[in-house]
Amino acid sequence: MSFREFLKPEVVVEEEVSPEYEVAAILHRNQERTVLFNRVRGSELRVAGNVVASREGMCRALGTDVGGYLKHVAEAERRRGRLVEVEAEEAPAYQRASSLDALPVLKHYRGDAGRYITSGVVIAEDEELGRNASVHRMLVLDSSKMVIRLVERHLHTYYTRALERGEPLEVAVAVGVHPAVMFASAYPLELRRDELEFASAILQKPLRVVRGRRVGVMVPADAEVVIEGRITPEMHPEGPFTDITGTYDSVRLQPVVEVLGVYHREDAIYHALLPAGVEHRLFMGMPREPGIYVKASEVARVRQVALTTGGCSWLHAAVAIEKRAEDEPRKVIEAVMEAHPSVKHVVVVDSDIDVFNPRELEFAIATRFQADRDMVVFRNMRGSSLDPSAQKSGRTAKLGIDATIPLGERDAHRRAEL
Repeated sequence: MSFREFLKPEVVVEEEVSPEYEVAAILHRNQERTVLFNRVRGSELRVAGNVVASREGMCRALGTDVGGYLKHVAEAERRRGRLVEVEAEEAPAYQRASSLDALPVLKHYRGDAGRYITSGVVIAEDEELGRNASVHRMLVLDSSKMVIRLVERHLHTYYTRALERGEPLEVAVAVGVHPAVMFASAYPLELRRDELEFASAILQKPLRVVRGRRVGVMVPADAEVVIEGRITPEMHPEGPFTDITGTYDSVRLQPVVEVLGVYHREDAIYHALLPAGVEHRLFMGMPREPGIYVKASEVARVRQVALTTGGCSWLHAAVAIEKRAEDEPRKVIEAVMEAHPSVKHVVVVDSDIDVFNPRELEFAIATRFQADRDMVVFRNMRGSSLDPSAQKSGRTAKLGIDATIPLGERDAHRRAEL
């Protein structure tokens, strides 16, 4: 379960490239191909991006395929994984001591606030809550400080509890981990569930972990890079940053991370995740789909779920069902919005429609949907802060579309065959 064992470069760049804009531009031009940069200016580390460049690639990384993905992950959530602790001398992640300045942290887009770590899995531990692993962007300020975007989810809870004890929160940031570890860290598990164990459960393989040198946190022993530090009470502006929609997220005051130590493997490969790129959207959107599947399956026979590419893999959902009652699509729409509150528009289609094909979805809306009969509008709903059209408060209008064939009209909608 290591990053480099999974890595299969399709494009290898041998000439020296700059971490400021140039690497990002090359990744942007090759979003569906894994790219390895062997010489990055100012760093001894190599850089890899677009490591998971397609839905099929993500499924392979998780030990499944597109058709079996939803059930595979939902079943893994009911299993316990296994962590195997190793000694520091057995952990490749700690082969070399380094510094934040030595890492090839990228500046991605012209309007970004600075150099951002975008693939960091942040791990924290709490005596009562256990271990948490989650993915957060971090703006590098200088050789010893970063600013972390701390959304009010589980890590924020750990941070708040530490501050209430009068302590900073010790964390370890792992960069360059197996895709299953990153996927699990982006998955919306319940509080007190260990994402590292979940990664092991997904692949049904043990995950090697090691205790940090400067912090009392367990980290993946085969990570390429580990940054140890503590999230302090100090606040600093974070942003602008290009997020999943390809637009700039807001500037906010966010906590400062004090860096205590940086370590990496011999010949380490830094994972550069391109903001708003295909890989970013896969790692952010796909972990939400199994939860949508489980919730919608409570009210209908669900065949497939997609947070669609055109909806930035976050704001639009398409669900294919085997419809048995006319009220099922409305129930599915409501279930999707409950399972993924950031979703803005939901389309429910019949099982003959490929939810991953935009032309198929548009065909269903064109031929099976009547706006005065099959549309439902929800007003003043909680939305996504990443939607630039939403109100500043985060409230938004939402739309559900029933693009299924009425049960008594199947013959009239029969598609021609050659």
